[in-house]
Amino acid sequence: MRSSKSRSRNKSRNTRPTGGNIINRVFDSSGPDGKVRGTPQQIIEKYNQLYRDAQLSNDRVNAENFAQHAEHYTRLLAEAQKEVDQRRDELEAQNRERQAERDRERNERLKAQEATSSDPGAMEQPVIAGDDDDQDSGLVDTPEEKPQPQPQPRARKPRAPRKPRAVPDSPSNGDNAPEAAE
Repeated sequence: MRSSKSRSRNKSRNTRPTGGNIINRVFDSSGPDGKVRGTPQQIIEKYNQLYRDAQLSNDRVNAENFAQHAEHYTRLLAEAQKEVDQRRDELEAQNRERQAERDRERNERLKAQEATSSDPGAMEQPVIAGDDDDQDSGLVDTPEEKPQPQPQPRARKPRAPRKPRAVPDSPSNGDNAPEAAE
C-alpha cells in the first residue's frame, strides 16, 4: 500500500505552464464540433475554415461560435508574440550595453598603451627590495646567475660493421651437407 506522501509528490500542483513558448505549444481546443488540436496558428486556421463553412451553410450561430474561438486564439497568439518581442528587445538592449562597455574598455586600454609606449619614463618602475635600509626583511641578496647554455645532444658514433658468420669447412654430419649434383 502506498503512502499518501508518495502520491502527492507525483501530482503536478501547477497546471498552468510556466514560461515556455506558447507560439509553438500544442493545444487541445474543445470546440462545438469536437476537439481541435495544434499550435495556436493551426487552431486559428481550423476555426476560420469552420467559420466559412458554417457561413456557407447559413448556420449563423455556429459561425459566430467558430469566429469567437478563432478570436480567442488570435488574442492568445498576439499576447505571446508581444512577450517574445519584448524579451528580444530587452536582450538586444543588454547586448548593446555590453558591446558599448567592451568598446569603452578597449579604447581605455589602447589609450593607456599609447601613453606608456610614447613616454617610457611614465611607466611604473619595479620596487627593489634593497632600497629601504630602515627595515630588515630578512632576505639575503644573492648574485643572479647567468643562464647556462643547454647542452647539445651528443652525436652517435657510427656502428662498426658486423663480422661475417663463420661457414663450416666440412660438415661433420652428412645429413646437413648439401647434395652434390651428379
